[in-house]
Amino acid sequence: MIMSPQEFESSITAGALPPVCFLYGEESFLVERAAGRLLERALDPSLKDFNFNVYYGNESNGIDIADTARTLPMFAERRVVLVKRAELLKADSLENLVRYIVEPCDSCCLLMTGVKIDLRKKFFAELKKHGVLVEFKRLYDDKLPGFIKHEAAVQGKPIDAAAAELLAALIGNSLQELVSQIEKLVLYAGPAPRITVEDVRTVASSSKAFTAFELAKFIGLRDLSGSLKSLDALFLHGEEAPMLIGALARHFRQLWRVRELLDQKKAAPAIGKELGIHPFFVGDILQQARNFTRSELHTMFSELYSCDVASKSGGHPYTLLHGLVAGICSGRPQ
Repeated sequence: MIMSPQEFESSITAGALPPVCFLYGEESFLVERAAGRLLERALDPSLKDFNFNVYYGNESNGIDIADTARTLPMFAERRVVLVKRAELLKADSLENLVRYIVEPCDSCCLLMTGVKIDLRKKFFAELKKHGVLVEFKRLYDDKLPGFIKHEAAVQGKPIDAAAAELLAALIGNSLQELVSQIEKLVLYAGPAPRITVEDVRTVASSSKAFTAFELAKFIGLRDLSGSLKSLDALFLHGEEAPMLIGALARHFRQLWRVRELLDQKKAAPAIGKELGIHPFFVGDILQQARNFTRSELHTMFSELYSCDVASKSGGHPYTLLHGLVAGICSGRPQ
């Protein structure tokens, strides 16, 4: 059976634990969290040492895993056998496990986690028929505000739409970091009914992600002083050039699209709607986009690429980025 993450969550919350399941996908944080929730439901913490076994796909064989899964639990209703990096199990191990999957033990939950699967293989075809498959896909940027709002609501503190947009812009698609920031925001908001934009600015202002966000904004405003201060702060905290170049490329890709729509004489509300920019942020983005022509933005992408290549080929990252930032802010290619 193929389940969505939401269906799987509802199922284990209701106590319907599958005898065999495979959780996989690019979003490793969600895979690990779902596995953790299943373990919480399946195991008595006081008896975990007796009834919980962990294997690794690159180190284990199917016979050992199946034999352990068939072992009766001690003083408990259920044993859990967890196989991490299960996609690395060799062909003969998968063949041995197929026999178990067809006839699993009611007293065991065989839980496998990994990054990807191949439904053409017999193992996964049988697992689809007799067990549960759940894929956790990486969230695209436009899905992050919804994820943030859901997580905040689960923690008992709704978050304003603009605040969710800002947090997504600051942190990006690192879900583990997003959840950590949401936890901090819930505590910071205290008795207040909602998490606001000002809450996000205050709580996230100490993070490297916030400084990277500031760097992109200062460069977009062509504020050389503010840009260099942000750049210095990021390097002081150990940030690496590829992350900064990637963040700047994403930011200026958005400015490019806004600049195109401005040149088509589209109004601010229409631009925000077409590009999925929350009205709270449209003014700032338009202000930055007006500072550049499309020709300048085209040149900038070439400079970002050259800076990235040079930083990976022995060039000094700070010197390269300092020159890049100075060139953009002054309007002179570096």
